[in-house]
Amino acid sequence: MNWKIVFIGGVVYYVTFFVLSMVGGHFIHGPEGMLGAVYREFASFWRPELNMDPPDMMALMKMWVPIGLLSSFLLAGVYSVIRSSLTGGAVLRGVKFGVIGWVFALVAAMGYWGVFNLPNKIWFWWLAEGAYMHLIAGAVLGW
Repeated sequence: MNWKIVFIGGVVYYVTFFVLSMVGGHFIHGPEGMLGAVYREFASFWRPELNMDPPDMMALMKMWVPIGLLSSFLLAGVYSVIRSSLTGGAVLRGVKFGVIGWVFALVAAMGYWGVFNLPNKIWFWWLAEGAYMHLIAGAVLGW
């Protein structure tokens, strides 16, 4: 395992995801976004901080940042182990890894889809957002 990739790549992966979440967050998750009305309809599913008016995002950052960093370090660690089996240049290998990451996210979401009674619209937008975020963050990680 390449620890430089794990820690530096993990931070880069996390920062890329964070920036992309800010870009797409308003369009997808904001009050007037694609899921705003659906989120309000299913308010009992979300953390209390998200049901406040306005939502208390800073309270959630205490949880989201450490979890996001840990997740990014784990993903970068996996990438450091399998990158030599991916063909192409560095960015293309990263994109391929992004596809792999998204497929694992898809499989996990499909399992939860059968458990949580949330509208298909939520699952669609979560998975669509995950696709572009994993592809771009993977490309950045590969670079």
